[in-house]
Parts: sequence; structure tokens; C-alpha cells
Amino acid sequence: MEVIHKIGRRKTSVARIYLSKGKDKYTVNGKDFKDYFPTTSLQYKILQPFKITDNLGKFDLSVNVYGGGITGQVEAIRLAISRALSEMSDENKSALKKLGLLTRDPRMVERKKFGQKKARKKFQFSKR
Repeated sequence: MEVIHKIGRRKTSVARIYLSKGKDKYTVNGKDFKDYFPTTSLQYKILQPFKITDNLGKFDLSVNVYGGGITGQVEAIRLAISRALSEMSDENKSALKKLGLLTRDPRMVERKKFGQKKARKKFQFSKR
């Protein structure tokens, strides 16, 4: 098996992953993923596709991620990993699809309109 390259997106975050056979080494932007994402909930989201497909500890992962906040980055990485694992076998694809890990979340921040404070909030109206 050669290196699998996939892209995942969430909000304004873009994650490019390179998945290859190895011994459980995950790096994000040159750092270990536990240093880059310090909380356990964020680390769980990265490992979730591997746990679901029983592939924990069988692959090396190299990630380049930019844009957005850390939650958006984690979810972009999770989507890219899910796409890579689903390419390997149909069993993985059905398991990941059942839990909704292969769907790209289309929600984005609504843009601010001119003449308003924010996207939907207006300036205070004064009758007199």
C-alpha cells in the first residue's frame, strides 16, 4: 500500500492528510497530534474513524491543516481520515457512513451585510 492523500474541509479549515502503513505515528503540522490538540475530546475526534474501523495503531498519519479554529481543523482532519479509510474497503465505508463521518458539513458563517451591525443584527431603530 502506498501513501493515500485526501482532503477534508470544515467551515474555513482545510486539512490535507497523507495516510500510510506504519506504527501509530500521527503528526499535525510537524508536531505530535497530542501536542497540537491538547484536550482529550479533540484527540478522540481524530482517532474516531480508526476505532470504528478497527485500524487503530496500523497507520502513520501526516497532516497539513490551516484556516479556522481548532474545532473546525479537527473535524476537517476527521473527514479526510474517513475518506481515506473508506477508499480502502467497502466494510470501512459502510461503517463510517452509518455514523455520518463521510458527510461534509456545509454550514459556513453568514456574511455581514452593509448597513447592519452583523449578519442579521441591525442597528437600533429610532423613531424620533
